[in-house]
Amino acid sequence: MPAAGPKAIIQAIKEAFIEASASAVLISDGTSNPRKFYVTTRETSFPVWVYIWTLTHGGGAARPQDEYRIQLTSVVSPLRENPDGPTLLLGYEPESQCFAGFDLNKHLTFSTQSPSIQININTLREADKNGLAFSRKGNDEIAVGFRADNILLYSLNSKNLHESGADAAISELLSKADGFKLVTDDEINTLTPERKRVLTKVLRLARDGDFRRKVIDAYSRRCCVTGLQLRLIDAAHILPVGAPGSSDDVQNGLCLSPTYHRAYDLGLIYLTEDRKMMLNHQKREEFVRLGLGGGLQEFKLPLDRGIFLPGNKNHWPSKNFIEAANRFRAI
Repeated sequence: MPAAGPKAIIQAIKEAFIEASASAVLISDGTSNPRKFYVTTRETSFPVWVYIWTLTHGGGAARPQDEYRIQLTSVVSPLRENPDGPTLLLGYEPESQCFAGFDLNKHLTFSTQSPSIQININTLREADKNGLAFSRKGNDEIAVGFRADNILLYSLNSKNLHESGADAAISELLSKADGFKLVTDDEINTLTPERKRVLTKVLRLARDGDFRRKVIDAYSRRCCVTGLQLRLIDAAHILPVGAPGSSDDVQNGLCLSPTYHRAYDLGLIYLTEDRKMMLNHQKREEFVRLGLGGGLQEFKLPLDRGIFLPGNKNHWPSKNFIEAANRFRAI
């Protein structure tokens, strides 16, 4: 497969962050490495520098068929690092739309002969299935394969993932965690506190990502209140995370535009057991008293009617979750 052009690679990165419930704005010219982005999530914003090339087989019959690589062209040693956030060293495989992350610390300096960095392509196939996979390389480097929706997880944890992946025990647990296989308390208790922290974060982010994919796919990527798609959508829990009985079941999910997601979390709107999205008039009066009622007339236009439901009735919001959510929010 030919190398992807700069525009295709930049678009792949932007779309990956969207899949991870974030946004990435290119703040460099994009024609050369590193590509510089400003990433925004619901919690924070930060710059990310990305050195990235297409993963290709790049060799003749003498090379193993499953060995893919990036070639560090058009950059000079040592690689410049982002002083204000993560710096990533990536390969992109267009067919699977997955990425390979390499240990930046092992490749900051290199010879002038445009060295290559290899990964077994089966690592990306495993990542496409499970979300995250590790490949142990001969130079004691750990390469990390990750699916597009895990780019935020990787960006925020790349150093720990490469360091932790060097430990065979933690790399196996991390792969299990992102593949949603059972990780037992006994397995977790064998880890150091730092390794436990990394594993816990991967578990949380992986489950968040899986929930989002399930809910957004169930609703055909459409806000259940407005009907808009445009990729401007979130996956919201009906019964909030942390509330007794909450789960990541798709029947505990709603596909909402960010504004209506925030309104739902704040209790300004709520779902009835017959699956209508309603304005909470008590909460509305609170906002009005605080002088925050501007735009409410327009905001409530798509409310007080049935939501757009998934085509599969098995994915419709559960009345049990709706009832528990309204009770939890005292509605």
